[in-house]
Amino acid sequence: MPIEQRHVQPLSALEFKARQVVEGFLAGLHKSPFHGFSVEFAEHRAYNSGESTRHMDWKLFARTDKLFVKRYEEETNLRCELVVDASSSMYYPEAETTELTKVGFAAHAAAVLIQLLRKQRDAVGLTVFSDRVQVAEQARSNAVHLRHLYAHLEGLLATQAPSRGQGTRLVSALHDIAQRAHRRSLVVILSDLLNDADQEEAVFDALQHLRFNKHDIVLFHVVDRQHELELALPDRPYTFVDVETAQEVKAHPSELRAAYKAAMEERWHRLKLRCAQYRIDLVEADVRAGFGPIMLEFLTRRARMY
Repeated sequence: MPIEQRHVQPLSALEFKARQVVEGFLAGLHKSPFHGFSVEFAEHRAYNSGESTRHMDWKLFARTDKLFVKRYEEETNLRCELVVDASSSMYYPEAETTELTKVGFAAHAAAVLIQLLRKQRDAVGLTVFSDRVQVAEQARSNAVHLRHLYAHLEGLLATQAPSRGQGTRLVSALHDIAQRAHRRSLVVILSDLLNDADQEEAVFDALQHLRFNKHDIVLFHVVDRQHELELALPDRPYTFVDVETAQEVKAHPSELRAAYKAAMEERWHRLKLRCAQYRIDLVEADVRAGFGPIMLEFLTRRARMY
């Protein structure tokens, strides 16, 4: 199934920049940790005897009688790693009940970012995981590579109903990216974060591993808020099935809705606190809120950070 351009094209005129300094290999739009002599002034440093006087600040010398050299920020391109969760739970809800499934939202969001980064000559890599890493493409910027990434995303959309029991190995996928991704990359994670409850601390440790390697992280928490967070279902008996473990529970929504919502709100609160602590850009992506408004708000807010 192809990527629907009606979702991608309206956002293709925007820019997507890194929030922090990044290391790249071409001239581009993003701050580099390496100082050079470019267009934007950064700071003064003391003049060292014997070096060129080309960038000497003579006006400051006239005021202070001390020699200082101007330093400037270089701009660079970035390396972006897109990380897409393709576990069984990401194929909820049914395509007929909403504009996009969770994996459909993730694939189209990744396609939008690929388009924006391609326009900026940035390098893009892709990791797709479920109970194993299915795709691990290194970051490159050539057109053939980006078409290859599109093919992987369209392959996800073509797989509409994977068998139950296809779980989430988010922790191992994040540690793998932290090990192989170039330092100071931009890492965009698109996942519903529906892993085992006892793995929550391990997920935070994996995110901290990425931050330790100086990566700029964006985490899209892709959910169906109506059903998964608020349990807004008609009041009748249900058999709830965990699509990743195949476990079944028979229950009536009215009997557990209050406790369920409180537990999910507490989980969301913990996630927000940890992301704020690690300086991770957290985005709640409710698939029922519409793809365009969520991505437009995110890209606009990101642009205002500069």
